Formats: sequence, structure tokens, C-alpha cells
Amino acid sequence: MKREIRGNVCVFCASSANIDERYLADAHQLGTLLAQGGWRCVNGGGAVGLMGAVTDGTLDAGGEVTGVIPKFMVDNGWCYDRLSDVIVTADMHQRKQIMSDMADAVIALPGGVGTLEELLETLTWRQLGLVKVPVIILNTLGYYDPLLAMLRHSIDEGFMKSSHGLLWQVAATPAEAISLLDDNNPVQFESKY
Repeated sequence: MKREIRGNVCVFCASSANIDERYLADAHQLGTLLAQGGWRCVNGGGAVGLMGAVTDGTLDAGGEVTGVIPKFMVDNGWCYDRLSDVIVTADMHQRKQIMSDMADAVIALPGGVGTLEELLETLTWRQLGLVKVPVIILNTLGYYDPLLAMLRHSIDEGFMKSSHGLLWQVAATPAEAISLLDDNNPVQFESKY
């Protein structure tokens, strides 16, 4: 029996393969919990690393995954053939815009500069009122501790308003991320301007 889809959760994460297995396990578990909770996963459509693991977890638990991937990545054979749906974009900018437009929430798993760029752009859009969905950072093994410290430093030094610390929520485990997703309470923060 097919589950009713509650909404789309955009998952930003690494496509790196040579990483600690605990990152992969958390990504797979997050996918499993998304599917069990009735959430569709939207990600970058890759087959390896955390992206492949979250896709596998979602699909193995009977969920659905939409991959949003630029044509050049498809041409290079990087698109995962297990995806429920694939949206091929002209470029990276269109990819991010479509993922943002589809998202009812965002969860950022660990990743490199691509993942960091997606997360920070989403937080910027949220700060400007262009994105209104919750943003949850899954801080597996304390991966995001340095970034969270930098964001706190930006607030302490006056580059961000104090209430901008509410732009994101942090979860230590996939179960906690899902709990934050399910308990979503809209937060109020001051405009950047």
C-alpha cells in the first residue's frame, strides 16, 4: 500500500564516497525515517556517498525520491537509476531553484563546498524572506560544529541579528531531525533590514 505524501523534504548532502561509515549510516537512517513518516525526499540525484545512501534508505522503506540533476551530470553518468522521478536541469543554478521551490523543509547532512554552498544560500534566502521553510542541520559526529561556531561569531560580532540564530535548527541524530521536522513551529526573526 502506497503511503500518502505529507510533503517534500529537500536533503542537501555529499556525494563523496570515501567517508566514515557513520555518515553513510545516518544518511540511510534519515531516508528510512523520511519514508516512514510519509515525506518525499528531494535531492541532487547522485548515486554515491550520502546522496546515494539517503536515496537507498528512502526507497528501501517504500518512500519516494525525486532527483534534481543538471544535464552535464546526467551526461557524465552520475544520475542514480533508482530514483522515483528525475528532473534534469540546464545548470546548477536552476537545480537549486527547483529544489528550493519544491521544498516544504530542508535538511542539510554533512558535505563539502557544494553542500555548504546550498545550505548557506538557503539560509541567506530565508534571512531575506525568500524561503520560509524550516532548515534543519543534521550534525552527525559534530561535523557542523565549526560552521555553527562561525555563525554564532557572526551574530556576536553584529554581522547578523541575534534572532537570525533561529534561521536553522540543529539535530544530532536522524531521529531528532525528523522530530524537529514533525514538530515544526514557525519561528519569528527580525528582517535583515
